[in-house]
This record gives sequence, C-alpha cells and structure tokens, in this order.
Amino acid sequence: MRPEMLEELLAKAGTLMEALPWIKRTWGGTVVIKYGGSAMTDPELRDSVAADIVLMKLVGINPVIVHGGGPEITSYMERLGMAVEFYQGLRVTDDAAMEVVKMVLVGKVNKELVSAINQHGRLAVGLAGDDGNLIKAKQLDARLGRVGEVTRVDTTVVENLIADGFIPVIASVAAGDDAGSYNINADLVAGEIASALDADKVIFLTDVDGLYADFADKDSLISALSLEEAEAMVSGGTLSSGMIPKVDACIHALHAGVERAHILNGTSPHALLLEVYTDAGVGTMITRDGSLGLPDDEMYAAYEGEVTL
Repeated sequence: MRPEMLEELLAKAGTLMEALPWIKRTWGGTVVIKYGGSAMTDPELRDSVAADIVLMKLVGINPVIVHGGGPEITSYMERLGMAVEFYQGLRVTDDAAMEVVKMVLVGKVNKELVSAINQHGRLAVGLAGDDGNLIKAKQLDARLGRVGEVTRVDTTVVENLIADGFIPVIASVAAGDDAGSYNINADLVAGEIASALDADKVIFLTDVDGLYADFADKDSLISALSLEEAEAMVSGGTLSSGMIPKVDACIHALHAGVERAHILNGTSPHALLLEVYTDAGVGTMITRDGSLGLPDDEMYAAYEGEVTL
C-alpha cells in the first residue's frame, strides 16, 4: 500500500475514533431536528441532509423531523392569485390560506422529505401535527386568522413510530378544538415536541452558521452559550426577527429538560454530523451552563486525536 494511501486511511480512522465517544453518548437518545431554510428547497441539499439523518438513525439516534415550508406556501399562494400578508412576522392565514398551507406542508413538502429519506430504506413516515391529535392549538390572535399557539402535545403516535424503528417527519399544523386546523410556526413546534419527548437535543437547521455576537462580524460566531445568555440576547433585542422563534424554542426546550439546543447552517455539507459527532461542532450550542459538554469517558480521555502505526 502506498504511504499516501495509508495516511489517508489513517485520517479516516481518526475521524471515526473521534466520533466514537459521541456515538456512545447519543446511542438510544432522541434528537428533534427542525428542518428548514435552503436545505428544504434545494433538492441536492435536501438529499444530503436526508442522508445525514439516515446515518444518525443507523448509528443509534432516534431522529424526529419537524418542518415548515414558508417560501413554498408563499409561492403557491401567489400562483393562485391570493394575497400574502404578514402581521408581526407571522402569516395571516384565513380559511382559504389554511387550505394552501395544508396542501403544501402535508401534501408536498412532507412527502418530498419522506421520499428523500426513504431512498435509503423503509425508514420514514410522514405526519401532520393534527394526526392523532399530536398537536392541539388555539387561535393566537384574531388578526392572524388560523394561526395557533400550542396548547397540548400528545406524543403517543410519535413514540409508537420510534418504537417500531421509523423516523417521524412532522408538518407543523395543529388540530383545533373547533375541528379545524391551525398553522403553527415550525420552530416553536420543534421546541414543543422536543420538550414533550424529553429529547436529548433539539437542532434547528437554518441558512446562517449560528448566533453571532455581532452579525456584521463573521468572526464573532458563538460556539456555545448558556441559557441565561440566550435569554439575555432575546430580551436585549439583538436578534433578527427570523432568529427569535428559534432561540425562544431553544429556551423553552431547555427549561423543559432538553439537554442541548443547536442552531446550524443547513447549507453547510454534513453540518448535522459535524455538530453531533465531532468535538468542535460547526454551529451554536445552547446549554444550561454554556459548556461544550465533551464526553467524560475513559476511552475518550485516552484517545489523543490521532491514529498512529
């Protein structure tokens, strides 16, 4: 074997060894992944993320996927000649718009993601939040129409799918007490489901690398921060409007017992795997105390990060 080939193989072995303590730590745990951003609309990115999710499943994690689909909803509404209106950052959703929301989220986006995952085997099952009364909601504000806030989460159907070896893929609509459906922000749904499942992690895929101390300074990416620091960022008004629901969902999940919340750039190759299975990670992680939480493991302590002959 040529020396350069052996060196390349040893580098790959080193990568696997770095991942091993993280695989041990996450084995059998549940991770809720909020799937969104360009990774949802770009077919190549979607297939890459789906492959990462499958690998996570095959090495012992129970992934649960939550998705929205705002840009596609807007596109379909415009094609149908419907008015697109937002109030305080949320889509105004009358009865006709709610029909489009369900058509796009449940009938299109959900099926595409399930299909991408199932290219790798009989793995994923699609759900809407109103299936099995998984998510119950009430009207958030009369000015928003059928936009809801979550009142209850019943994870029975999700737990049954996990027990049977499937990856649940959940569209962010909810059942109302009026027998209708409600449109719910997918970030908030992910946080609620992570809390109800007592998940180990909740991960938000977006189009930016994470949280920044100063968004204009790309060298100011925050690798880890505490729950208290995250709450201060929200109350201090330093976050963009699109990031606020994600950080709010992280905060809610951590208060409910979830150990870690992550914000990642879903357009970066294999961001999920790098964040979950490597020491450094690639996004922002929020924990109660702000620590990176490296595995405290005898094998890990003995491993020095490289493989030698």
